[in-house]
Amino acid sequence: MTNFGRPARRLPWSLLLVPAVAGVPAGLLWWLLAPGGLNLITRNPSLASGTAPLVWLPRDLTLAGIMVLAGCLLAVFLADGKRPDPQTALLAGLVGAVAGSLVAWGTGILTARLWGPPVDPSANASIAFSLRALPVLLLWPAATAVSVFVLELVGMSGRKPAGSRGGSAGVNSAVK
Repeated sequence: MTNFGRPARRLPWSLLLVPAVAGVPAGLLWWLLAPGGLNLITRNPSLASGTAPLVWLPRDLTLAGIMVLAGCLLAVFLADGKRPDPQTALLAGLVGAVAGSLVAWGTGILTARLWGPPVDPSANASIAFSLRALPVLLLWPAATAVSVFVLELVGMSGRKPAGSRGGSAGVNSAVK
């Protein structure tokens, strides 16, 4: 019996797995750069430990910046226009971005526990290297979706309409 249905869609596993695996270096980078971690951005000794509440917002913002950058990079790969099924690729990329966010969060916290100084979080849980604003984890997929949208709009503005073949000179061209 012959199957005359639609061809089977192949899930782009690389767009699902690569962002998820990219969460590991993103989490390491978060711990290296953020106040309360290794603190390579400010190198301010007063921001080295999580006991000061001034550390908590910059720590979350550091991860937010990494997530937005990762989302924009992923969008460049998703909006290249050479995929046979762009909707499936976008969905796989967004699921991979969610997984990458969760992996980055876990990697940063695990790195702080392994390589960071011992911390007593009995006074407040945020003293330990952590993420206070959990919506930051949605920034990677959100930045990916918005960036793909913008890149597709910019790409469509540069394309000619499907019906034009260049035969109507002077109608909408700059040269008359």
